[in-house]
Amino acid sequence: MTAILILFELEQDEALGPDGVEPVVLAVHAAGGDPDVPEDPLPRTLCGLDTDPMEHTHYRPTHPGEPWYPPAMADRRCLACEAALRAQ
Repeated sequence: MTAILILFELEQDEALGPDGVEPVVLAVHAAGGDPDVPEDPLPRTLCGLDTDPMEHTHYRPTHPGEPWYPPAMADRRCLACEAALRAQ
């Protein structure tokens, strides 16, 4: 897997409203990037969930040692995705 993309699993039927209210993030997942379109995720996250309903965060760690997930979302990171990343 060449690229890892970070995705937000959002509360069902939530969307960014006209007043700018953010949808509720249930979990932060990781997925491989599509080799043909690197900014698109593969169909499944590393923990096996469908990536279609998820939102691409465009997050990338900026320094070595930073977490794979946005630091403010540490309590929502998917532990199964994290285990899969560590196993690579």
